[in-house]
Amino acid sequence: MVKVASGREVVDRMVDDVRTDYTWNRVGRLAKKGAKATPTTAAYYALDKFPIIGWLPRYDPRWIINDLIAGLTIGLMLIPQALSYAKIATIPVEYGLMSSWLPPVLYTIMGSTKDLSSGPTSLIGLTTSEVVTALSSDGYTPQQIASAVAMCMGFYGIIFGFLNLGFLLEFISLPILSGFISAVAITIGLNQMDSLLGEENVGDGTATMIHDIFDQLPSANGYACGVGFGGIVFLTILEKAGKRWGDKYKIVWLLSITRAFLCLVLFTGISYAVNKKFGDDEDSYLFDVVEVESHGIATPEMPPSALISKAFPRSVAAFIGAILEHVAIARAFGVKNNYVSDQTQELCYFGITNFVNSFFHVMGVGGAMSRTSVNSACKVKSPLSGIVTMAVVLVCIYKLSGALYWVPKATLAAIIITAVWPLINPPSTFYRYWKTSLADFISAMIAFWVCLFVSTEIGLASAVGFNIVYVLLRQVFVPVKSISASDRQELSELQLSMDAAHRMPASLPEDVRIFRFGESFFFPNAYRTKTSLMDSIQTHHSPAYSERNGAEATRNWSVQGERHVARLRKKMKITDPSSLPPISIVVLDFTRCNHFDCTAATQLKAFVAELKLYGGKQVELRFTGMSDYVRTRMERAQFPLISEDEVTEQSNDTPRHYHSLAQAIQAPREVREVEVLGEQEKEAVERIERVEEKV
Repeated sequence: MVKVASGREVVDRMVDDVRTDYTWNRVGRLAKKGAKATPTTAAYYALDKFPIIGWLPRYDPRWIINDLIAGLTIGLMLIPQALSYAKIATIPVEYGLMSSWLPPVLYTIMGSTKDLSSGPTSLIGLTTSEVVTALSSDGYTPQQIASAVAMCMGFYGIIFGFLNLGFLLEFISLPILSGFISAVAITIGLNQMDSLLGEENVGDGTATMIHDIFDQLPSANGYACGVGFGGIVFLTILEKAGKRWGDKYKIVWLLSITRAFLCLVLFTGISYAVNKKFGDDEDSYLFDVVEVESHGIATPEMPPSALISKAFPRSVAAFIGAILEHVAIARAFGVKNNYVSDQTQELCYFGITNFVNSFFHVMGVGGAMSRTSVNSACKVKSPLSGIVTMAVVLVCIYKLSGALYWVPKATLAAIIITAVWPLINPPSTFYRYWKTSLADFISAMIAFWVCLFVSTEIGLASAVGFNIVYVLLRQVFVPVKSISASDRQELSELQLSMDAAHRMPASLPEDVRIFRFGESFFFPNAYRTKTSLMDSIQTHHSPAYSERNGAEATRNWSVQGERHVARLRKKMKITDPSSLPPISIVVLDFTRCNHFDCTAATQLKAFVAELKLYGGKQVELRFTGMSDYVRTRMERAQFPLISEDEVTEQSNDTPRHYHSLAQAIQAPREVREVEVLGEQEKEAVERIERVEEKV
């Protein structure tokens, strides 16, 4: 006879099941922990969105000269670039200036780097022009479409930034980005050939443009060719002179970095002289001019909602290309100048700036490599230089727009071509992908050729889709090595490795840290893995520079890195950072890592640079457990590595690979000279050595 449970028993059983259930208990613990941490976390979150609150109270008045010079220089660079990139976007060139005055001042408030210069870029110009071409038949003006694209880019940035979803961008691998940017640079150059040669009726599409350019070459405008190629020669000479003599002569360096502005002034003056004299109206000018008509900043107005809905899906390529370029520039100059950039904060700034800026009938904006490089070369001290840049652009909008009417279209084409030429990756880059990884090479080629001959949206989607399928297939078809009793050699090697693992030391020295990879090291997790390695080292070990330079090492405009490390140490209940040991040996265990790619190699090199910067040049990096496949990939990616028993002159700087983790830990330490900075410290060391000799 089956006993039927009563209602009370069923309820009691359900209550008991919920009470003892692991998942429900874990959800409850996490909910309590989250509720307790919410007030503090919310305060940190709000402060992180406005970095100026942290660095402005620490601003040194002596920095103002550097920031003024940098802001003025970037402003002079931004004027010709803004006009040129608006031309790429196929909108009236004056709207390039309208796009440039607000981003610098917003970056002063929200930026997480001191070097990055934000404004129109050639990449955003091209991706915007594709949307303008696609939607112009619907009756909207080019500037309306461009502002709608900027607003959509702002929406994407706000969503990704404020929800901390920036890690999704890491699914765009470095080879895809190389192919994408190279194709975009070539397309931009082809788009400028009609203005450079004074040709008309050049069609759309790469193949059509190439055909029309050569077909109309006999009827090219000789005056436009002279102005255009003269501008290219002028810009190239100043660029080469700056590279050769810029470090020695400051005047040459200044002429080199302001070469675009000087080219604009020179050929605008020539244009005014000849066209004003020989032409009564624009139809009789010797060559075409841009005819800038600026009446000040436009009244804020939201783009039509119907247009936004049409532009939203088409703006994905513009957003992805712009934000990847923006974040990469921020990372690179943060490492170069010894401070921490915040990827999530850069996304928030990118979103807010493009959203707010879109109300002024403008194109999208983002970080620009050329202006950022010049900003860093000017020894800029803080993002406060953005206010000076904004002032320069506003003066141009309100006071110099009449002079800009006579800017030759061929001169803008020359500025654009010389600016995008370095963006084209050389064949050696793609050959390196071929040698390192066939999958990386294929993804780069898909991005390059499809973006070049079809569209940037389809090119990016195709390349990313290929990578996703490739990663999924790798996870499905993981090779399994079978070892039987007859495989004596492999059994012997396995036994030796197990014995070595058992001979691990009972305890580790305080200045040694081990990291074991739990999965493949490749493009989706490369940046996060590198960041977690540095976070762990900075949390548990003291920096070498604080011991060498004392309080001066902490005298930095940025406080984001200090706050981040302080929170990590607080979470680990480290109350006395001064008692932390230095870092001397870092061991990376690749036993469980079965895949390695180009993006991982780049991030590993960045980790080595950051490790040496934080722990000093005496830090040793050791590898173990690396399969032949991974090691071959690493060597083909030009990451230097030597075996444990190999003797080489580069042994002090090149990481070593050991057969087992125990050997990597117990190997003798290499004798290295610790760098000592400062004459007083050198004298102190010499005095101590003399005393020891006497004793």
